[in-house]
Formats: sequence, C-alpha cells, structure tokens
Amino acid sequence: MFFVDVLETEGLGNRSYLAGGARSAVVVDPPRDIDRVIAEAARRGVRIAAVAETHVHNDYVTGGLELARLTGARYLVPAGAEVAYARVAVADGDVEPLDQELELRAVATPGHTPHHISYVLQEAGRAVAAFTGGSLLIGTVGRPDLVEPRLTEELARAQYASAHRLADQLEDRVAVLPTHGFGSFCSSSASGGEHSTIGAEKAANPALVQDVETFVRELLAGLDDVPAYYAHMGPANAEGPAPVDLTEPRRADADEIARRLAAGEWVVDLRSRVAFAAGHVAGSFNFEVDGQLATYLAWMIPWGKPVTLLAHSTEELARAQRELARVGIDRPAAASVGSPADWVVDGTRPASFRRATFAELAAARRGGEDPVVLDVRRDSERAGGWVEGSVHLPVHEIHQRLDEVPPGTVWVHCAGGMRAAVAASVLDAAGREVVAVDDGFAAAADAGLPLVTPSGGTAV
Repeated sequence: MFFVDVLETEGLGNRSYLAGGARSAVVVDPPRDIDRVIAEAARRGVRIAAVAETHVHNDYVTGGLELARLTGARYLVPAGAEVAYARVAVADGDVEPLDQELELRAVATPGHTPHHISYVLQEAGRAVAAFTGGSLLIGTVGRPDLVEPRLTEELARAQYASAHRLADQLEDRVAVLPTHGFGSFCSSSASGGEHSTIGAEKAANPALVQDVETFVRELLAGLDDVPAYYAHMGPANAEGPAPVDLTEPRRADADEIARRLAAGEWVVDLRSRVAFAAGHVAGSFNFEVDGQLATYLAWMIPWGKPVTLLAHSTEELARAQRELARVGIDRPAAASVGSPADWVVDGTRPASFRRATFAELAAARRGGEDPVVLDVRRDSERAGGWVEGSVHLPVHEIHQRLDEVPPGTVWVHCAGGMRAAVAASVLDAAGREVVAVDDGFAAAADAGLPLVTPSGGTAV
C-alpha cells in the first residue's frame, strides 16, 4: 500500500511530497530546509531511496542535492537540465523502482521549463498519482515565461501539449500533485483548489477544455509580474546549493543597528504591522514574519545587501531565517530580539505612524483633506478597479520609485493591509508622513469612496 505525504511551504505557495511504501520513499521537489523532510521520513519509518526534481526551480532554492548526499538517495534530475553536479539524468519513459510493487515513471512535460519532467507513481503497474511540478496545476498550468522571453509562446504551446499528454495517458482517478499553484508566482493564474484528479482537470482546466490558440492567447495575456529574485534561483539550483545554515545569527545592540542603517544596509522588523506602526526603529522596514516574508523581502531587497533582522522572540527569528534561506538569503548579517526600546540608541525615541481604515480615508476626504492615496497592489489587481484619484506603484517597485509619490500625507493601501504596511515602512523610512490603510479593499466601496472600473466609469 502506498502513501503520499504533503509538505507545505506556505510562504512560497509550494508543496513538496514524500511518497512510498512500507520501507522506501521518494521526495519530490524538496524544500531547502530538509530537516523537516527527514523528520517526516523518520515518522513514517521509511528510507529515502530517491530524491526527484521535476525541473530546475526558479522560485526557491532546492534542498535536493544536500538531501540526496545526506541520505545516500539517488538524485533524479531531468536530463535536459544543465547542472554542475553529478545526478541521475532522467529522460522520458525512465522508471525508478521505489518499494515493493511501487515505481516512478518519468513523463516529459515541457512548458514551465524546456526540460520539465513529471513523475507518475505506479503501484503494481497502475498509475495512482502524478507529481506534476510546474506542468499541470490545479485549474491552471505553470507559467511559461521564466526561462527566456523569446521562448515564452513556444513554452506556452508546450504546456498545452504536456497537459494533454498527461490527460491522455492517465486514468481519471489519478491524483494530480503539483509543486506550484498554492499561492506561488510560478503559477500562471490562481489555483483552483487544494486537491484534484486527472478527471477533474479534464473537466475544468483551461489547458484541457480550450483550443490551443485560445489557451495560449489567454495564458500570455494573464501573466503577472515576476519576482526579481527569481533571476537568482535558477542559477543557484543549477550550480548546486550549499547546505543550509539555520544557526542563530550574531546579536546586534542598538549602536550596531544604528551603524548598519547609516551604512545603507537593510534593517527588517519582523513584528506585526500593528506593533511596527506603534513604534519602530526609524529607517527600518516592516516585513511581517506572518506575511509573505520571503517573497516580498527577496523581491525588494537589492540582491546581496546585508540584512539585520529584528524580532519579538527567538521563535519569530528562527521562522524568518528558515523562510529566507528558502530563497537564498542564507545568513542575516545580525539580529536582535526584543522591542523598539532595546533597538534605539540612548536619547532617541521609536518612530511611529498612523493606521486607518477606508472609512477613515473617506471621512478625511469629506472633511476637506486632499491626501495622496497610494495603491500598491499589482497591475493585475488594480485592473479590477481602483480608488478614484489614487496613484499606483506596486509595492515591489516603491523603494525604487519614491520620487514618483506626490507631496503630502500618503494614505497607502493594498488588498488587505500586509503590503500597505511594507510600503508605509519604506515611505516612513524616507521621511514621508504616512497613514497605512489596514483594511480589505472591498471596504473602499462600502465606505463610499468612488471607484474607477476597468471600463473607465466611476462607481460609488
């Protein structure tokens, strides 16, 4: 009897899998922090016999090479991937024995990358699950534009063909187990759920219900921004990532924090946006550890710039280190645990700024104020409608485009509050007077703020 355990990496919107039988198992697309994979295998009482990569990942640093080294497992990597380390080069049709009556069959599924491989888990010769990586996702497919712009349309067409190949080869009951699609920017559009089968995808996935021309046209039109750090992930994975180091970083006192800020380094406060707004080190940035810390910090920070982490607790700090290591920010320059009172130099006070709701913004406008309203959502989100008169700068661009923010008090909003807090901290560090709108965007209309619709009309 086989099993499949799901290992969530929620901050990145990805999944890894431990699958096998009574004695042996395979790990598919492992995360960088492999200690939790090893712990799951120990809980199951199985030996990790194989580690399988569906592709050279563009959105996170893999732990596959180190996991294979530590466990002695065979490291399966698509034959078409150019990598700098020894591996088992997997090609279409190859079969990897796993356990009694259990084996993996490789299926070439190019599209997300040219070399992409899906792995079909077979029990007694019959397919039971398909590890589809960045190929066939739940309700969508992996995006085809991460390798080379000139290949994007070609890879989009390959995604269509690969989805049909899986659907044609596999029975409707076979489970679809993708790596991406649970919030990952590697997904070409929003995922359709948590669980799926080949039959469910055949009934609803655009790659399987549309004609190829419609599919390619709509897929390319719907592609969103690519996080800047993706440019560093593929090369790191092809070269062979170093073992992860999650030991506690060196502690910094208030004077060192001040020196690092003066040197232009990034000091990142991991506390909640509520706590940060109430008091923080002037010049520091707020990336909540409970938000999408790895995605947005790695997206915004100049690559390689030293970062110092400020946390409320050692547990919070350890969580942040783990998340950042997954995207190649391996070692903080320094860290401190405590509160703003511990982090500001003697004779100075913590900085702060206001938080508000859309109702308060509407009241300010009705009261005769003319605040700058800054929308930091992505282009695709703003396309659904925006507050009339608002300025648009996506959060991942704001630190490079501060000169485009008009003068005056800036009320900054996103879709829910987390990204608005990041942007507010950047504006605050630049000396701007800022109000962070900590509210869901649906509340803007409820507050009576006029919204501009995509058609150009205004709705209240």
